[in-house]
Amino acid sequence: MTPSAARIAVTIALAHAVNDAYASIVPPLLPRLMDSLGISIAMAAGLGAAFSIATALPQPFFGYLGDRFGRRTLVVGGMLASAVFVSVIGFAPSYWVLLVLLVMGGLGGAAFHPPGASYAVRVTAGKGGGARYSVFSFGGAAGYSVGPLVAVGLVAWGGMERLWVAMLPAILLAPFFFFGLPSGRSEARDHAPAPRPSAILRQLAGPLGIVFGISSAMTFVQRAFLTMEPIIVAEMGGSEALGAVALSVYLGAQAFGTVAGGLLSDRMDRPRLLFVLCALALPAHLLAVWLGPWNALGFAAIAAAGFLGMSTLPPIVVMAQEMIPRAPGASSGIVMGLAWTVGSVGVMGAGAAADVAGPHAAALMSMPVAGLAALLALHPRLKWLPTERGR
Repeated sequence: MTPSAARIAVTIALAHAVNDAYASIVPPLLPRLMDSLGISIAMAAGLGAAFSIATALPQPFFGYLGDRFGRRTLVVGGMLASAVFVSVIGFAPSYWVLLVLLVMGGLGGAAFHPPGASYAVRVTAGKGGGARYSVFSFGGAAGYSVGPLVAVGLVAWGGMERLWVAMLPAILLAPFFFFGLPSGRSEARDHAPAPRPSAILRQLAGPLGIVFGISSAMTFVQRAFLTMEPIIVAEMGGSEALGAVALSVYLGAQAFGTVAGGLLSDRMDRPRLLFVLCALALPAHLLAVWLGPWNALGFAAIAAAGFLGMSTLPPIVVMAQEMIPRAPGASSGIVMGLAWTVGSVGVMGAGAAADVAGPHAAALMSMPVAGLAALLALHPRLKWLPTERGR
C-alpha cells in the first residue's frame, strides 16, 4: 500500500533533519579550522562556498534523475554521503584534503534535496502542498539548527578527530527511511515522462527565472550571515560557543519560519507574500548583524532575521513545482540548488571584502540584497500564478 502524502511528508522531514544537521557542522568550526590550517578569512569563506556549491549546483541534475528513474535511492544515499564525508573532516591534514571532503559531502546533499522536496510537496496529491513542504523544510531547519551545537560539543569532548561520531545517527536510521518511503521507480513509470532538460531550462526565461532570482538573493543574504557571524563574534572577543549559539538561534528560528511560510503560501497570494517577507527580512538582517549576540535584543534580531529569511522558501518551491508539474524534482533543484549556488558564489565575494574592510562591515554591506528580492517579487509576470486556495 502506498503511504499517504502526509505520512511521506513526515518521513522525508525526519530524513531532512538528519541530512541538514551535517550541512551546518562546518560554519561554527571555521575559526578553529582557520587557526589549525593557517588560512585567511577569504579561504575559510571559500570552504563554506565550495561546500554550498557542491550541495547546490548539481541539484537540477539529481532532481531530473529522480523524476525519470525514481527518488528513494538518491534520498537515502545522499543522506549517507553527507553524513560520512562531513563527519571525517577532523582527519583532514591540509586545506585541500578538507576541501575535497566537503565537496563530496556536499554532493550527498545535492542528491538528497530535489527528490526530497518532490516527495514532500507531491503536486499530484492536490491541495496542501505548501503545508507539506513546510513540514519537510521544518525538519531540515531543525536539523540545521542542532548541527552547530553537536559539532562544538563533539570537538570540545575529544577534538576534531572525535567528529566522526556524528555519522552514526544517519547510518542507523538509513534503513528506516529507505523502507518508509515509496519506491520512486513505480511512480516514474505511472506518470508522464519529465520534459527534456532543455525544455526545463527554457522556463528560466519566464516566471521560473524570476522566482529563481528571488531565491538566489535570499540565499546570499542568509549564507553571508551564517558565514560571517561566527567570525565576527570571534574577532570581537566572543567564544566559539557564543558563535555557535548565535547560529543555532538563527537556524532554529528558520525552522519556524518554514512552517509559517508554508501555511501562508496555501492561503495568500504567493508573490505578495514573498514581497512582504523579503521586505521585512532586510531590516531584520541589518539589525542582527549590527547588534550581534551580545544581549537579548541582539538575539531577538537574530531570531527575527532567521524566521523571515527562511519563510520565503516554501512559497518559492511550491511555485516552481506548479510551473513544471511533470518535473517537480528538476524545478525544485533550480530554485533551491541552482539558486543556492549563485548565492554561495556571492558569499565568496563577501569573504574577500571582509579581508579588506572587516567581517562586520562586509556583512552589513551584504544584507541590502534582500531588497532586490522584494523588488523581484513585484514583477508583473508572477501575477498569473495560481494559488492552492483558488483552485
